[in-house]
Amino acid sequence: MESRRLQLLQQEDRQKKKITRMGFNASSILRKKQLGFLNITNYCRLAHELRVSCMERRKVEIQSSDPSALASDQFNFILADTSSDRLFTVNDVQIGGSKYGIINLQGLKAPTFKVHMYENLYFTNRKVNSVCWASLNHLDSHILLCLMGLAETPGCATLLPASLFVSNHQAGTDQPGVLCSFRIPGAWSCAWSLNTQANNCFSTGLSRRVLLTNVVTGHRQSYGTNSDVLAQQFAVKTPLLFNGCRSGEIFAIDLRSPSQAKGWKATHIFHDSAVTSVRVLKEEQYVMASDMAGKIKLWDLRATKCVRQYEGHVNEYAYLPLHVHEEEGILVAVGQDCYTRIWSLHDAHLLRTIPSPYPTSKANIPSVAFSPRLGGPQGAPGLLMAVQQDLYCFSYSSFCPGNLEEDRWE
Repeated sequence: MESRRLQLLQQEDRQKKKITRMGFNASSILRKKQLGFLNITNYCRLAHELRVSCMERRKVEIQSSDPSALASDQFNFILADTSSDRLFTVNDVQIGGSKYGIINLQGLKAPTFKVHMYENLYFTNRKVNSVCWASLNHLDSHILLCLMGLAETPGCATLLPASLFVSNHQAGTDQPGVLCSFRIPGAWSCAWSLNTQANNCFSTGLSRRVLLTNVVTGHRQSYGTNSDVLAQQFAVKTPLLFNGCRSGEIFAIDLRSPSQAKGWKATHIFHDSAVTSVRVLKEEQYVMASDMAGKIKLWDLRATKCVRQYEGHVNEYAYLPLHVHEEEGILVAVGQDCYTRIWSLHDAHLLRTIPSPYPTSKANIPSVAFSPRLGGPQGAPGLLMAVQQDLYCFSYSSFCPGNLEEDRWE
């Protein structure tokens, strides 16, 4: 396996011209469009697939006020905000426990690829089970963390203001955010609500229970389940909270129903293994889910059946997220084998398999973030990969023909 990984890394560095599908390279896509064999929708999709296949790996230089910490602390998790100009990081420190940071991505431009990390004294000796951005004061104003209990210390959900990671002269007139912590035993997962019918609320998935908490009022609502809730996501258009369980069950909670009522479960679908990630697609008629058997399935909520399966993902027991990007038409997931795979959402075709820069091990599973606008509205598309102490950027290659780039902006 290690010799295969090294071989693939060499191919990645050598092979600039790649194809994602047989018979579809840059010139053939352009030719088929000119001859009228491709409509604009299919042309844009195939052109984007080609760009994804041509992304080139570049190491990112991370600047910090504490360079020694950068050399020793290992990335555990990264999470981009909505506009993709900030990256929240959880790093394992040598003395034990975890610390947090925010990386400003606005300097992430070719050819230098330099970013700055803002750190804070907030640090925990407890395991971070789940992380998501929270919009309390404004969009992505806070970070919501679920921490596992340790010995006599109970588990908790903590809201950290993002402004804590920026020094006073850089924060300007932005007022310090609210920092609060809620005692929650054994939380496996968390999600923040952007639904107006559950405003200022977050959910935590516990052992055999879902807990809905209003940050402003402190009001809580509890829903009993038959299994541990390992994955959660709120819908935005409809008042539903989707949950994935260790038993393989995926169900939605109707937020309008009291927990004592009988009809609060809105839908039921099942995997054969523990569900590790649930993603609601934009129109909220489909849900993507992955499990600990390595299965990734797209579910039609109206027909309650699996309509597409994405092959190649590897998982046996790890808690691994899915990254769905409908605008770009791709699905990204990192397997327990440390390979990052990219599929076409349209037909589940495997577009690319990216080997890790480090040997495969449980401690070296990369954390990734993809965005069509890395660094903000004017940013370029690309994939960020954090593994050990390093951050890599897989950016769109300059190899892509000019016509493809012009059509992207059109």
